[in-house]
Amino acid sequence: MTGPLAQEMRQLLTAALEPTQLDIINDSASHSGHMGDDGSGESHFTIVIESAKFAGVSRLQRQRMVNGALGDIPGERVHAIAIKARAPGE
Repeated sequence: MTGPLAQEMRQLLTAALEPTQLDIINDSASHSGHMGDDGSGESHFTIVIESAKFAGVSRLQRQRMVNGALGDIPGERVHAIAIKARAPGE
């Protein structure tokens, strides 16, 4: 089951980056009781995203594009997000 925050992230990333692949993995259970665990069950995520918009763009800029698309979610509403971003064919 995907929680409301994961669904919101999927909508935001799809609208901004038109991904050809998008996996949002909730890692919160493995961080239960650790720093940043707010008890919501949606505090830690891994995002695996492939988009043509990443072609010719540095790894750092890709991270910024994903974080920018997510608005206030990183650091405000989610404690940690790991991002694996690639262009098609990479």
